[in-house]
Amino acid sequence: MKDQDVLLVKEKDKNDLQVAGMDKKGSIKNTKPKDGENPDLLKIDKNGTILENFFENFMRQTKNPTQFDFYRVPADKFQEVMQKLQDAFKNPENPESKKLIDKHRVNPNDILKKEQQTQQSPAIDPNKVLWELFEKYGVTRITFEKTKEIDKLLDYRKTGLMNITIKLDDETQPLRTDGRFSLRKNEDGNFTPAVHLIRHKPELDRPYFGVQFTEEDKKNLLATGNLGRIVEAEFKKGEKTPILLSLDKETNELVAFRKDWLKVPDTYKGVQLNDIQKYMLGEGKSVHIEDMISSKGKPFSADVQFNADKRYFELLFTNQPKQEQKQENGQKDVPKTFRKKELTEDQRDSLREGKTVKVDGLVDKKGRDYSGYITLNNETGKTDFMFPKDYKDALAAGRVIPDDRHKTQVEVNSNGKTNEATKNVKEPLKTGQTNPDEKQTEKQENEEKANKKKGRKM
Repeated sequence: MKDQDVLLVKEKDKNDLQVAGMDKKGSIKNTKPKDGENPDLLKIDKNGTILENFFENFMRQTKNPTQFDFYRVPADKFQEVMQKLQDAFKNPENPESKKLIDKHRVNPNDILKKEQQTQQSPAIDPNKVLWELFEKYGVTRITFEKTKEIDKLLDYRKTGLMNITIKLDDETQPLRTDGRFSLRKNEDGNFTPAVHLIRHKPELDRPYFGVQFTEEDKKNLLATGNLGRIVEAEFKKGEKTPILLSLDKETNELVAFRKDWLKVPDTYKGVQLNDIQKYMLGEGKSVHIEDMISSKGKPFSADVQFNADKRYFELLFTNQPKQEQKQENGQKDVPKTFRKKELTEDQRDSLREGKTVKVDGLVDKKGRDYSGYITLNNETGKTDFMFPKDYKDALAAGRVIPDDRHKTQVEVNSNGKTNEATKNVKEPLKTGQTNPDEKQTEKQENEEKANKKKGRKM
């Protein structure tokens, strides 16, 4: 109790204090204080996030939030302090009364503003990143700033897929491939590049730092992307580290997250979690949560699980239609047509990823053909259009992300250029394809085996 406070609420035109509470669905309620143990108390841990969650829900649910005042008092002395506050309200202009009231007063806007500032501040100091080391991969700090991937880097996350050029030496042709970047902290406190190249398929038959995967583990990783349990990896000889594991579905790389770094929230999408749910989430398991509130204020239910690659608790939809899944995950779906021109699934996928897509074959009111570039506006949910000249200027200024979904396909099929993943693929790549499919991979592996046998016979 000594490490907890109680939140009290009072209407501005009244002197009676009430206990501020929040039920398991995140709904706000106030109850009169009771003597002894009060199950309705909103107990706030000193370092918890429940206070921020309460005020977020309060601001959303209350028609006139400014008519209420809030006060925070120690849980082990809340009856005593509450009585002193109520006495102080009778003569609020008295210096001692005013001092007591101000001491315990809580401003919801200050709490939310502080939380927003904390979230907006980069976790990694840009000045501690050795940006010059990125140059050997064909990118610079400006590259990340223009594509807006720098925010992910400075938040201990990986970038999206990017074109990577690995310069081996001055004589050898550089290796061109696709991959993602992240930052690795050195012993001196500086950060250097970590490169995550695309792999043909996940390496699940091989132990991961001493962790051998069961058939159930493999099934979980391929189905949800998450292992679903805590395992102990041996990153250093003789030292076991409890971790959660997930699959980076863009590169097929296994990603670890230390168990002691994981913080399970008190509430998730408006639902207050119970001890069992929090324990299961902390163990890497999926938990089904009912009556969550979407960004549009609508209730929904889904499984929730921590993703070590994304570094957050994600929604797992098993039986809902894809349309509902995208909406509940906060993704705005894109239109199937633009100005009567039907968009391909690749174009729509690129729009969902925030990229700017070129559309040909548009017809104006006079029947003339024209083309342009479109981007999905996440704020309005509508499609913004720009002509080629405007797109060129926006690209140079770093205001748009180009659609490179077809770049690998064009380079391989038309220009004969390959990356590590496509260097041995002889058939033309399909629309939007950047890696060989299962049949191409199997054929490629069989040809490699046949060549090796042929070499041994010779």
